[in-house]
Amino acid sequence: MRTREAIAALIPHQGLMCLWEEVVEWDEERIVVRSRGHRDPAHPLRSGDQLHAVHLCEYGAQTMAVHGGLLASRHGVTAKPGVLVALRGVQLHLARIDDLLGPLEGVARKLIDTGESWQYEFEIRHAGELIAQGRAAVMARPD
Repeated sequence: MRTREAIAALIPHQGLMCLWEEVVEWDEERIVVRSRGHRDPAHPLRSGDQLHAVHLCEYGAQTMAVHGGLLASRHGVTAKPGVLVALRGVQLHLARIDDLLGPLEGVARKLIDTGESWQYEFEIRHAGELIAQGRAAVMARPD
């Protein structure tokens, strides 16, 4: 999967708010994604001329959403929309990301899947260096 549009077809986030641009690899338990959009001056999460590292939590959550979308599509269904309900153990190793050259790479590993709630751990790396990590929990939105 090599386009933002293909990824956006799997998740609720559209346009530039779809943060990942490429699925590198995935299986039932794990996904690796990549993006260069953090350098875009039109990035929707920018504040002034900066993109703060706290937004890497959104990158982590969207990594989960892409994985869920791929798993659902494998079974011929659409993923249930979810709501982020908790972040735990988040560590940010820098203050901003808009000045990083080269792509960001996200990895998410599924920890819990009840069908109505999911918990993942995520890591975001740049040039092989860990720049953010944490765990996120999502619950399905009621119909």
